Amino acid sequence: MGWTGIVVLGAAVGLAGWWLHPRRNRSARSRRGMQMAIAIAAGVAGAAIAKMAGSVTGIFLDGDTLEWPVCTAAALLAVAVTAGLASRR
Repeated sequence: MGWTGIVVLGAAVGLAGWWLHPRRNRSARSRRGMQMAIAIAAGVAGAAIAKMAGSVTGIFLDGDTLEWPVCTAAALLAVAVTAGLASRR
């Protein structure tokens, strides 16, 4: 999986995390777009950081089977933390 795959994976996880968050409908209409953009950015950043960390430590090589679940889990964690912190305001 190259960097294009990482970006698509992170964006998909971010969008799904924003859409499934229970408090997304309570915010003002103008804030929804910003919250969605932040969730997508958090998903992409989480997946990218996991890919870089795995490559640096040698846990997996580029395209390795372990890369997909690790990057997905890191993106999910980043989106969950970001959405949770954003909803507390």
